[in-house]
Amino acid sequence: MKDFLRNAFALDDGKPCEPTESQREVLEKLAREVAKRRLTGPALAFLEMSRPLNGLGAAAIQFFTPVASTLASPVALREFAEFLEKRGSVDCLCRMLEAAEAAREAGCCEGAPPEDGMTDGMTDGKPVQGKPADEPRSSQ
Repeated sequence: MKDFLRNAFALDDGKPCEPTESQREVLEKLAREVAKRRLTGPALAFLEMSRPLNGLGAAAIQFFTPVASTLASPVALREFAEFLEKRGSVDCLCRMLEAAEAAREAGCCEGAPPEDGMTDGMTDGKPVQGKPADEPRSSQ
């Protein structure tokens, strides 16, 4: 009887939340789009603030699927809602967003020279912002 009551009100099995393969595709696409628009910070803040409401958010997505299917795939909406119903889904989604942001930063900024040959404004003997990098700095 003790064993039955011990798990009678358990909310999760203690395992980390892992999306299915189809859910992972939807989530990775969402994370890439958020990172591409440079909205990872606001998205993470929103997810952290709404963490206790992820079940309600999943129900809202299910409710609005007929209307929202004009903007997004109904299958993707269903997969996303099913994922949000799981405990730990917010943590997993935050990790995916952070990984997509890191990939975006590494892909576009790693070792790239300035686009127009201008420097960043350092004044310790280096060219000043607005001056080409190969032009000597004039003393004023």
